Amino acid sequence: MIFAATIFQAGGLGSALGSPLIMMVIVMGIFYVMLILPQQRQRKKTAEMLGALKTGDKVITNAGIYGTINGFDGETVILKIAEQVKIRIARSAITQVETIEDAK
Repeated sequence: MIFAATIFQAGGLGSALGSPLIMMVIVMGIFYVMLILPQQRQRKKTAEMLGALKTGDKVITNAGIYGTINGFDGETVILKIAEQVKIRIARSAITQVETIEDAK
């Protein structure tokens, strides 16, 4: 106990952690790990999902429209939402591919 008090009083460990620069680096590290890193992972996962789309996939758009991909035209997708009803949407408007478990 006396040893720990001596370190803090002598300017050892206590002054190193009290430095504003070191505290700022620690806060930025926590900020990166808690906010930026998960967002980058989600963006990568979404880009992979959009790149793997193929005709016949059942998808859900960000507007909540369920449909089946009928074709592609550049960065747009032709989505069949009912018999004889097809709409053209941006590829980036697709938020998820419906799986068998989602349909149940």
